[in-house]
Formats: sequence, structure tokens, C-alpha cells
Amino acid sequence: MIEEVYQPPEANLENTIDDTKRPMAITVICIIGFLGALVAAPLVFSEIAKSIGAWYPFYLGLSTVIGLVCFVGMWQMRKIAVFIYAGFVGLNQIVMLATGIWSIGALLIPGVIVALTFYYSKTMK
Repeated sequence: MIEEVYQPPEANLENTIDDTKRPMAITVICIIGFLGALVAAPLVFSEIAKSIGAWYPFYLGLSTVIGLVCFVGMWQMRKIAVFIYAGFVGLNQIVMLATGIWSIGALLIPGVIVALTFYYSKTMK
């Protein structure tokens, strides 16, 4: 009879491979987020953005970059990306309320994304 010798997890090379799989919902959210960033980028230079305020194109550009970084983090299954995105959504809600451009749609889609990503955050690193 062959006996197996105990090896601590650090000694087992198979345990060093990251086997965290991305759920389909996170994949879909990230792809939609990447497409949203592509759509938002040209809006930074639009007259609509300028009409909201001279500061708004800069804010929209910064928001696009932050959102893109968060979706890349979620794609990589990073829990910190979920928390940053949730805070970012909260800040955007305040800005939209202050500028008078808030609508329920502005809360609905990001709210669903935050809820789903928090649900899956327990499987993230």
C-alpha cells in the first residue's frame, strides 16, 4: 500500500494556480461596461456635455476612465473594483441630483450592477 505524504498547501504547486472562475453575469456586466465606455468617450467632447457646465466634460471623461478601470477590475475578479464602483455610483447620483439631470434610469441600471457585483464579490479576491 502506498501512503500519501502530507504536504502543506505552500508546498503544493497546484494550489498556487488561481482557479477563480468569472461568473457569466460578471462577464456580461463587464462587456456592457466596456461598450458603455466606448459610447461615453465621444460624449466628453459634445455640446451636450458643455451645456451642463464648463466642468462637466472633464467630470464625464474622468467618470468614463474610472468606470472602465472598475470594469477591468471586475473582469479580473477583484473585490476592490466592486467597492470603488459602488462609491462611484453614489457620487454620480449626487452630481446628477445637483445638476438636475437625475432620472430613475440613472439609478436603476447602476443599482442592478452594484447589487449583482456585491452578490458575486464573495467569490472575488
